[in-house]
Amino acid sequence: MEPKKNSSRRRQEPKKSTPLNRKPVKKEFKKIKPTTEADESLGIRLNKYIANSGVCSRREADTFIQQGSVQVNGKLVTEMGYKVLPTDVVQFDGTGINPEQKRYILLNKPKNYITTMEDDRSRKTVMELVANATKERIYPVGRLDRNTTGLLLFTNDGDLAKKLTHPKHNVRKLYHASLDRKLDAKDLEKLKGEVIIEGKKVFIDAVSYIEGEPKTEVGIEIHSGRNRIVRKIFEHIGYKVTKLDRVVFAQLTKKNLPRGRWRELTQLEISNLKMLK
Repeated sequence: MEPKKNSSRRRQEPKKSTPLNRKPVKKEFKKIKPTTEADESLGIRLNKYIANSGVCSRREADTFIQQGSVQVNGKLVTEMGYKVLPTDVVQFDGTGINPEQKRYILLNKPKNYITTMEDDRSRKTVMELVANATKERIYPVGRLDRNTTGLLLFTNDGDLAKKLTHPKHNVRKLYHASLDRKLDAKDLEKLKGEVIIEGKKVFIDAVSYIEGEPKTEVGIEIHSGRNRIVRKIFEHIGYKVTKLDRVVFAQLTKKNLPRGRWRELTQLEISNLKMLK
């Protein structure tokens, strides 16, 4: 009988010691979790901080960081993913920078302006039209070619700009196209659904004659952001676009916005854009 008692004690001993030995160790690790400036749960990524300051895009910021253009609290930082705390002092090429307030400007673009920040051929750019809109550095979201008029959004909110230009978000774009001749009903049917343009599929969400107008006037809704895509769609079936006007972008319209003028988005419009899926 004696061996059995010894065996029983050996089995019971681990049960008593295991919970007592292990639990406090786990709790102790939790207590000493670091909360210093190196804690990755604090601050924002350095490339985002730079982009929010209006210096450049996030992608460009990564390049500048690697090249040694950025200092944090007087120390050179070349580490990708480095996080900046609210109390940090950030310098870009020796000049202090701070994240800017987000700005959202809607322009009703006139003809003969190109959608670039600047032009080496001295052509008029859309930036001239919004030069006095805000002190922050804003840039156009997407493009409208030189002869296309209508809605163009400007912002320094990189996250929203990316959402509005990425195809997966299916951002609505509605155009009023004027053609060089009446659009035949059979050709109108050809534009319903998918068409192949330059070897790639383009889905046309809706297309129709504009009510009360000649059949040279057509409304076409797409979500593709490809360059000159609306003009190419009509050229594909043998028509030339003589005028093109973007009348809706995302949920924004031209209501009460004359050609060549701009306005700030309302808080409701900004919220609605950010909720787009």
